[in-house]
Amino acid sequence: MNKKKIIGGVITLSSLSLLAACSPQDSENQESVDTSVQSSIPAAESSSESQMMSESEGMDGMMHDDSGEIPEGLQEAENPTYPVGDTVTIQTDHMAGMEGATGTIVGAFDTVAYEVTYEPTNGDSIVENHKWVLKEEIPEARNQEEPLNEGTEVILEASHMEGMEGVTATIDSAEETTVYMLDYQPTDGGEMVKNHKWVTEDELSQE
Repeated sequence: MNKKKIIGGVITLSSLSLLAACSPQDSENQESVDTSVQSSIPAAESSSESQMMSESEGMDGMMHDDSGEIPEGLQEAENPTYPVGDTVTIQTDHMAGMEGATGTIVGAFDTVAYEVTYEPTNGDSIVENHKWVLKEEIPEARNQEEPLNEGTEVILEASHMEGMEGVTATIDSAEETTVYMLDYQPTDGGEMVKNHKWVTEDELSQE
């Protein structure tokens, strides 16, 4: 009888020792798992945020042709509101960091400016209401005295945005106006933009 009690006591003490030895380790393991899970959540969120930011930057920072090349037949404006060399404030947001930026007029031209919708050849999403493509950059409009009607399908010969040249586009609107090519420093800290094409007269103001 005494033997049984002693053996039972030993077993009980052994069990308690094992529990005491295991519990902290299990607790640490649990904390380790929790910490691992928690640390992976911000990483995933950070990755998602980075991807979204990258996509956003990709849309806002589309490749812009800064060559300054002028379409054949485009006529310089004889008496533009903003002559070459004038400093102006941009009042439109065609590209990121554009609105409110200070620019310098590089060229002024009298023409018909078209707003168009098209699907880029590089696989990017459809570009809606792009401003601006000039009549001299559209074969169907080049020799027309009157602006083309809304809804007319045309081919774009402009290359000032990536994936634009050669696409079929739809005319959204037309405006007989003076258009400007200009240099400007983006308000978002981006690099200086040279020979931006195009900004209309009503999208500018005197600095």
